[in-house]
Amino acid sequence: MSSPRVLLIEDEPGIADSVIYALKTEGIFVTWHNTIADGIDAFNQAPHDLVILDVGLPDGSGFECCQRLRLHPSHGMVPIIFLTARSDEVDRVLGLELGADDYVCKPFSPRELSSRVRAHLRRIPGGQFQPATNEHLVRVSQFRMDERRCEIHYQSQLLPLSAQQYRVLRALVMEPGKVFSREALIRASEADPELCEPRTVDSHIRDLRSLLRPLGGDRAIKTHRGLGYSLSVDP
Repeated sequence: MSSPRVLLIEDEPGIADSVIYALKTEGIFVTWHNTIADGIDAFNQAPHDLVILDVGLPDGSGFECCQRLRLHPSHGMVPIIFLTARSDEVDRVLGLELGADDYVCKPFSPRELSSRVRAHLRRIPGGQFQPATNEHLVRVSQFRMDERRCEIHYQSQLLPLSAQQYRVLRALVMEPGKVFSREALIRASEADPELCEPRTVDSHIRDLRSLLRPLGGDRAIKTHRGLGYSLSVDP
């Protein structure tokens, strides 16, 4: 059974990261785009089981995007959940009248959003969605992460991480191969961007490599000059 596919169209990276993280722990594959144009292209190129759509996007209104998605000849009836800071009744009614199936207002609980996504996926005719088992455990290459305990092991060895080191490494482990800018890793570590220099991330990465080096994993974190860092899963 393949994982459900969710298309996320949201222009705020911090919100997108939290949504992707929450749904990934449920065994749901998420495709993220930050503009209507890119989101509709992705929707037209591959079928998706559900769409999460922000109302305020840089290249237009989510309401307009919803109308365009509903016109797709073969999969225009997939569930659509609006994700927006607008809470006025008029906006909610308009969204639902345009074909949305649900409406979640910011700030929101990722757990609540996950629950709503699961509920809509279960209503799809012929759908066989089941939540992932041991959803708090994540395994990537030689890394094993236990989110309940906030622990990460490498080669079966527990890494003695500080809170911020854990959050930085967690971000890398959750999306192996993705290049994170320093700013993105500052957000992932939940540090105050006003008080945290981007070079602080370099210090965290250096310390993480020092912890991984005795276990043969110091090359697991790859540097992309001028761009940031990623987790390499190459042998």
